[in-house]
Parts: sequence; structure tokens; C-alpha cells
Amino acid sequence: MEQDAERLVRLRIRALRTARGWSLDTLAERAHLSPSNLSRIETGSRRIALDQLIPIAKALDTTLDQLVESHADEDVVIRPQQNERRGMTIWALAHERTPNELTVAKMRITKPAPPLDEAAVHPGRDWFTVLSGTAELRLGDRLVVVEAGSAAEFSTMTPHAIGAHGGRPVEILSILTQDGRQAHT
Repeated sequence: MEQDAERLVRLRIRALRTARGWSLDTLAERAHLSPSNLSRIETGSRRIALDQLIPIAKALDTTLDQLVESHADEDVVIRPQQNERRGMTIWALAHERTPNELTVAKMRITKPAPPLDEAAVHPGRDWFTVLSGTAELRLGDRLVVVEAGSAAEFSTMTPHAIGAHGGRPVEILSILTQDGRQAHT
């Protein structure tokens, strides 16, 4: 098990390095390691020490946690729980520990956007794409129509609400910040 975890860390280091188009020399320089030492770490001829992992993670602009996190298959499939309220059904489509504490949710909305005095305000930005139907996005005094296949991104410091346009249900896929999740789900 320990060898599998270490192998996974080695694969992640190499994959992140090559995804950035960096040579061993480039990453070694950024992590303040010798290229031969880094090569032995990536190939498994040398055990990885914590004092090497920390500068490698920093150089790759990732965290130590992300380099060493479990790769268990049980968290691959998400079985979303349905949450219904005020003409909206929400399915959270991401685990609690997503990067940057973002939440991905599918929403089915059957009611029009509520009036301005019921609109939410919170720090951050929200984003959604319309999967089917037509959405109406209340942004302050404006009502923006967003059709299937289109997306919207907006500052959530503007009073906002999403609803179904034209009396027909709309399904959206939304990415919410932590504040957005608390306000909308």
C-alpha cells in the first residue's frame, strides 16, 4: 500500500512537470534540487523525503495534500441526493473537498426568477450553463434570458436569482463558490 501511494506521488510529479512543458532541469532548479536527484525521485530509484516533497509541490504550484491524497476508487462515483425547495430541485455533483471549495450542482427550476427583494447577495462569482429550457437571470433590476447551450457568469454582489423562463422548466449546471453554495443550496 505504501509503495502504491509513493508510486502515485511519483506519477503526479512527473505528470505535472510534463503538463507544464518543463524538463527535469527546469523543475529541479525551481525546487532547488539537483536534476539527478529529481530524476531518481521520479523513477523510483530513491525514496521521497518530506523535505524534498515540499519544495517540489511549491515549484509545481500545488499543495502537499494534493500530491499525496488518496486515490481510492470509492470517491469516483457520486450519488447525488436530491434537495427540493421553492420550485427548485438541486443535485450536488461534487464531493465536499473540491479544489477552492467550489460546488458543482445540477438544478431543475420550475418557477420564474423571484422579485428583486427576494434575490440573494453574497461575495464571489457564480457561473451556470443551461442544459435544457431557457433560464432567466435576475441581476438587480435586469432580467437576462439565457438559452440552452449558453452560459452566464456574474458577480454575486449584485442581487441575483435564477428562474425558469416562459413557464417551462429549465435545467442548469452551476459552479458555485462556498458563499454561493450556502446561499443557493
